[in-house]
Amino acid sequence: MLRVIAGKYKSRKIKEVKSKLTRPTTDKNKEVLFNLLGQFFSGGAVLDLFAGSGSLGIEAISRGMESVDFVDKSYQAIKVIKTNINTLNLDKQANTYKADAIKFLETCTNSYDLILVDPPYKINLYQEILNLVTSRQILKINGIIVLESDKFTNIEPVKNLTVLQTKILG
Repeated sequence: MLRVIAGKYKSRKIKEVKSKLTRPTTDKNKEVLFNLLGQFFSGGAVLDLFAGSGSLGIEAISRGMESVDFVDKSYQAIKVIKTNINTLNLDKQANTYKADAIKFLETCTNSYDLILVDPPYKINLYQEILNLVTSRQILKINGIIVLESDKFTNIEPVKNLTVLQTKILG
């Protein structure tokens, strides 16, 4: 069982996806991530790509973001996200999309203040995702995109994006 670690929904338990294809972000890694981003937010829209259980997007909402779009191609993941949304009464703040991340970005008409990208490590789509996000202006000006990868992944710089920080954990 996962939990929300801070904010409005602090200590609330949420379901996780029971699958070998999904790797939940640990509480420690969530804490490090949100310490880097800033503990709390005052509004904004979040895109949680490869959302799994929705843990990262839910954490962002708990800490003050206004809305979140969850994207995952797994039926099982979408089912768990919807359960978690209902458990926390987030249905007015959250949308779920059962879609491939690349296809979603290719047709997305929204823009976001925070984009969370946490794919299975063996799927190396980082450059393609970054290129789509910048070319289609999916990230708002002064927005932040967070990429979680293994330590061996090399991500090339992308025009109009600045690397603010790199952190190696574990």
